[in-house]
Amino acid sequence: MRQALTKAKPGRAFILSHMYPYWQSRVRRFSPYAPRIEKIKINPEKIGAVIGKGGEMINKITSETGAQIDIKDDGLITVAAADTSKIEKAINWIKSLTEEPEVGRVYEGKVVSIKDFGAFINICQGLTAWFISRSFQTSALEKVEDVLKEGQIVKAKLVGIDERGRLSLSLKDVE
Repeated sequence: MRQALTKAKPGRAFILSHMYPYWQSRVRRFSPYAPRIEKIKINPEKIGAVIGKGGEMINKITSETGAQIDIKDDGLITVAAADTSKIEKAINWIKSLTEEPEVGRVYEGKVVSIKDFGAFINICQGLTAWFISRSFQTSALEKVEDVLKEGQIVKAKLVGIDERGRLSLSLKDVE
């Protein structure tokens, strides 16, 4: 038996070497009708943010992206759709809802309101941070409205999280 397998090995290698290029070209092509499935793991404490009040958020994600979403109690989320772009859109939305803020990271966000002493900037869905005007330190800056407008999209750096979980932003040193 050993001798027969030893003699057959070069023949198997020859056949496989000719099959390999064909496999490579076929592996990446799926039928356009084949469903695609992606899984991500989130902190189980953040499941409520994905589901939303009365299922409102999960229903909004599924209706706007066209993806089907299944959530397990351990934080495993399965996203399925016929189109990869729909899956990516749903996963990015879920990640933005469950993302943990990182000090030093630059976020792109929308200015949601302006006060005399600063502005609130929504850096992730459901996560609003605080920009204090004195942290901008420009002698020409008299009012926050001189720099920011409501609805404006800005890049800001997260510079701190206080003991109560409030986020502080700076517009300086943003790449």
